[in-house]
Amino acid sequence: MLETTNLFFNRAADYLDLTEQHRDILRTPNRVVRVEIITESDDGGLHHHLGYRVQHSAARGPMKGGLRYHPSMDEDHAASLASLMTWKTAVANIPYGGAKGGINCDPSKLSESELYRITTTFVELIKEIIGPTRDIPAPDVNTNPQIMAWIMDAYSKFYGFSPGVVTGKPVDLFGSYGREEATGRGVMYVLEECLSDQGRKLADVTVAVQGFGNVGSNAARLLAERGSRFVAVSDITGGLYNEKGIDIPALLDWVREHRGVEGFPGADGVPGDDVLTCKADVLIPAALEEAVTVDNAKGVQAGIVVEAANSPLTAGAHDVLVGRGVTIIPDILANAGGVTVSYFEWSQNIQQFRWEEARVVEELEKIMRRAYRDVASLSASASLDMRTAAFALAVKRVVKAAALRRSVRQALPPALLG
Repeated sequence: MLETTNLFFNRAADYLDLTEQHRDILRTPNRVVRVEIITESDDGGLHHHLGYRVQHSAARGPMKGGLRYHPSMDEDHAASLASLMTWKTAVANIPYGGAKGGINCDPSKLSESELYRITTTFVELIKEIIGPTRDIPAPDVNTNPQIMAWIMDAYSKFYGFSPGVVTGKPVDLFGSYGREEATGRGVMYVLEECLSDQGRKLADVTVAVQGFGNVGSNAARLLAERGSRFVAVSDITGGLYNEKGIDIPALLDWVREHRGVEGFPGADGVPGDDVLTCKADVLIPAALEEAVTVDNAKGVQAGIVVEAANSPLTAGAHDVLVGRGVTIIPDILANAGGVTVSYFEWSQNIQQFRWEEARVVEELEKIMRRAYRDVASLSASASLDMRTAAFALAVKRVVKAAALRRSVRQALPPALLG
């Protein structure tokens, strides 16, 4: 995964004419931390896990990025995702750098008390390197507002009242209105901008979404409210297909009751992977990394792919689809809505002043539409695919910020500082 991220970075670096030394500096994380987490299990035994926090860049502000609790979590995953966060915050043009981390655990096999002990022990081990002006974690795969509340409380025991140490907290504990649906809402805005460039509207398209968790389900709900017809949906339990359209509100009710899309009576059951290659105008991969590979990319029928997940396409899959003329709205643009509203939450915590939800939505829309236009403009003017344009825009912003902080301007190509 890190190799894929660096490949996309290098394509942007080629366009920007960066030297190998510049590339090495920009690729290298500021700090990599691995900690050993030993906690007591409910039966009196021991749990043994490793926790990671990779801090990639602070050139444009405090570092920002999620915490992922998953058995596959390792340093490579954290490094790749931290790098993506640096570029994502720069594309959105919000004052953050990038970080990422997590614990190699499986929350489904842990009780709430065991998960609490693992989380608070992790905070004790990394407390010196996070903080409201240093590094602000947030939810990611298998973490949620409750875990963020535990982190805030554990950190505050050492440093005093510190709601700004994490974002994605419950609204009742200094979280922000609109945070839960923010990533899905951002997906809607960039897709609407893309369709507008093609002379189409949201109500004109059929959509398939792979992954019906927080991001996928909120994107589906918001798009369906605006007339998009969903023909396929999948999650970890299986897939659904209905050429005439799936009733998204009814599916949301079903999932709340049954904890998965499997068995929903309003569509035919299909293998989950079939959703990626079904007939649809728009494909939204919203699950885990590398869902679309060179092999199944050949079967993708959608003309637009919106990357709601982080790195859902391999480099080879990206090249196959771009070569066929498919428009790919890359993850560092498409799913930036979450970190943008996290920025709003952090701002509210610092000010100790809560925004109304209408303001959150209004400000998110401004940032996401502007970010899309910035990327689309560079893509058109430089004849770059959207991903390379997004990386190039982000890298240029990071380099310029770093140069302004240090006496290195004379060592950089003039085009980077314009």
